[in-house]
Amino acid sequence: MLGSEFLLVLFFTSILAGALGSIVGLGGGVIIIPILTILLGVDIHLAIGASIVSVIATSSGAAATYVKDKMTNLRIGMFLELATTAGAIFGAAVAAYANSFFLELVFGGILLVSLLPLVRQLGEDIPPKPELQGLAKRLSLRGSYTETDGTVVDYNATGPKRGLVGMFAAGLISGLLGIGSGTFKVLSMDLAMKLPMKVSTTTSNFMIGVTAAASAGIYFARGDVDPFIVAPVAIGILIGAFIGTRLLLRARNPTVRKVFALVLAVTAVEMILRAFGV
Repeated sequence: MLGSEFLLVLFFTSILAGALGSIVGLGGGVIIIPILTILLGVDIHLAIGASIVSVIATSSGAAATYVKDKMTNLRIGMFLELATTAGAIFGAAVAAYANSFFLELVFGGILLVSLLPLVRQLGEDIPPKPELQGLAKRLSLRGSYTETDGTVVDYNATGPKRGLVGMFAAGLISGLLGIGSGTFKVLSMDLAMKLPMKVSTTTSNFMIGVTAAASAGIYFARGDVDPFIVAPVAIGILIGAFIGTRLLLRARNPTVRKVFALVLAVTAVEMILRAFGV
């Protein structure tokens, strides 16, 4: 009975994690890890292994829909993936030797500080369209998408070098803590590169699966991927991601930004508490 209850709780929380993750561009790890460790008493290493798989499932479930609807910017995503994949491999390789207290405390603090500029932009629908310059112009980091009301949104990316730095940090966090690091990806695209919020979250959804896959093999080789835990997580995440994609396509950028800000605040507090073993 305990096994059945475990699987049911894990399955339904995974649906919630998948829906939320697909809307705000995060991996399901921000929900799955505390559920597994705090509520179900699972070892942190196995929880991180399940989280890595949940991130891949979230990306797989949401990315196809967003690419089909031309909401995801593949050119920008693949450009930034160079940095985030390198960070993920490096992070996974040193995870066994890293001081988790220091990492979680620092990253939690960075997330809290990142809330300040995000809150100032809560009501912003479409950011100002900067002129393409330098590297962004040479790589043609621009795009457009169509809202459900037929409005066509054109945008240009700015600050690609700042974006690369943010993406390396995002990959590093993903490899070290197994949380997908979608928060840092979205922040880099939204704040540093001035992309519309829906483009940031959908492109993040596309990227997090690649980032997680880069480090998943290392966790699998360590024996941190338990099929008994991973199976209900992956199935629930896929169902939730399908639901979340339908909701995001109908939402406005300010709504997505507000939901993201709330999740960001919870994630930051959760990471700081986790650092202190709470």
